[in-house]
Amino acid sequence: MNTIVSEWNGYRRLDFTFEGREAILICPNEARADRKWLFKTEYFGAFPSFEVGMLARGYHVAHLKSTTRWCPPEDTDARALFCAFLDAEFGLAKACMPVGMSCGGMQAVYLAAKYPHLVSALYLDAPVLNLLSCPCGVGVADNKLYAEFHKAMGMTVSELINYRDHPFDHLGELAENRIPVALVCGDSDHVVPYVENGKMLAELYRKKGLPFLEILKPGCDHHPHGLEDNTPLFAFAATYYG
Repeated sequence: MNTIVSEWNGYRRLDFTFEGREAILICPNEARADRKWLFKTEYFGAFPSFEVGMLARGYHVAHLKSTTRWCPPEDTDARALFCAFLDAEFGLAKACMPVGMSCGGMQAVYLAAKYPHLVSALYLDAPVLNLLSCPCGVGVADNKLYAEFHKAMGMTVSELINYRDHPFDHLGELAENRIPVALVCGDSDHVVPYVENGKMLAELYRKKGLPFLEILKPGCDHHPHGLEDNTPLFAFAATYYG
């Protein structure tokens, strides 16, 4: 395996190729004995304060490049294979904690629903759960996100109305497997509106009494992701991922 070694936010960064895809592994200075790790599903390097804080706590951070951020099934399967590879090659824990922001949240939900044994807990930040909401933005004219989605996935708005593989269609699998979720959203998000996306997850988890942390940021749009103070997320990870 050809590996390029560099530095990222004060930590050792390994860049390599896995199954023809660009892959990244960031190593903590003092790794935990259990070798637990975060899977930043999309937008590696964007709003990284939580990941940097977890590296300081001994967690690894990994990323695998997508074919498209709209998550065709082969990308979900590739992430599962990547988890197995990191276990075999680097001795990382078999189950990870995905960090999914926006489309990365959709990717994390698909991974946890299809491969629940590989996911111990989820941190979802303004996640795309309803494709009619984002990218389609039903009722929104001149939607560049929809044009990108249609080119990547080949589906129209009409087809999505009867589609039964939206991320929200898989929230039941998350609940059945009692996968803990931390959900961070802006209550004024115009790109991925909370009431059309994250609210469905929040209502389901509260109804079933499942492990759940929700932080709604008053007046916050889609950006910035993350929190100014990650203490609640660190506590969530320590409680539900270890």
